[in-house]
Amino acid sequence: MSNVIPPLQWQKNKMLLIDQRKLPHTETFVEVKTLEETHEAIKVMVVRGAPLIGFTALYGLTLWLQSNEDKSLDDLEKAVEYLITARPTAVNLEFESRSILKEAKRYIAETGSLKGFAALAEDYSNLQMEKIAVKNQKMAEAAEQELEKLYGNKKLRLMTLCNTGYLACGPMGTALGVIAHMNEKSKLEHAYACETRPYLQGSRLTAYEMVKQNIPHSVVVEGAMSYLMRKNLVDAIFIGADRIVSNGDTANKIGSSTLAITAKHYGIPFYVVAPLCSFDFDLEKGDEIEIELRPEEEVLSCQDVRIAPHESQAWNPSFDITENSIITGIFSENGIAKPVNKETLAKMRTAHHD
Repeated sequence: MSNVIPPLQWQKNKMLLIDQRKLPHTETFVEVKTLEETHEAIKVMVVRGAPLIGFTALYGLTLWLQSNEDKSLDDLEKAVEYLITARPTAVNLEFESRSILKEAKRYIAETGSLKGFAALAEDYSNLQMEKIAVKNQKMAEAAEQELEKLYGNKKLRLMTLCNTGYLACGPMGTALGVIAHMNEKSKLEHAYACETRPYLQGSRLTAYEMVKQNIPHSVVVEGAMSYLMRKNLVDAIFIGADRIVSNGDTANKIGSSTLAITAKHYGIPFYVVAPLCSFDFDLEKGDEIEIELRPEEEVLSCQDVRIAPHESQAWNPSFDITENSIITGIFSENGIAKPVNKETLAKMRTAHHD
């Protein structure tokens, strides 16, 4: 991991975010010093990936607090609500933003004002980054145990969609973290990174991470997934999640549902890997999740070069819903929910592991 560049670097009164729009060929950083700049970085996808969006929000609110300690709790609530509007589907943005608000309410109850809270918010944000590293490691180890039950010690061919590594999640990653972990344990034969249209996070970002971590891999278009499975070239599939509701329905990058349906047809295990902060137990079914519609230009152009006729329009949902019935299991830091349903997820939610 010595070649890995941390995608979020906190420097006391500013954030440096690696500009994921310019990867893999240009490694450059965007400097963020205000809440407004944080909102913009999330909205235009300088930073992306549900967990990392959440951490960016934590530090963005810390920046706001550093220059607004004379403001009221109502002002902080407005700042939180504004930041949440940057992107609607991933639950981590709201979860982490409201966690700061919760901490602030506790602080004000003890001290009477926000004065001095910025330092605590910074410590809190740093702690969450430390905790996610431990959580991601636990999920990877649980996935390793699950795969060992299915396949013994044979080297495996694993597939993933979109980008769920350290660029999306901070330390290690979720679904891609599983693949990286299996590679480190010499249990990976080959990885397949789905190209992931329209924004190409698979071919740009996942492949970039795999090169950095010396993971043997091939980039494949989503249209090749059925052929690969038919040819028995895929042993298991791992994806991340932007929001998982109480019955296990999962919102993830567009194409996830198609991948799960295809895997079900061929009898290939299909897993979701996500920390509990990506779960939304207030929602019952996937149909309740708001799906973000991204700009048409992401489909009609590539790297700012128009590839479709100028007269054409596009429809660009960023996510789809994978139903619980076609998910083999969902990993969190508390283990695996399998089969995936309301009961197993509720049990996993309340489980405690050392």
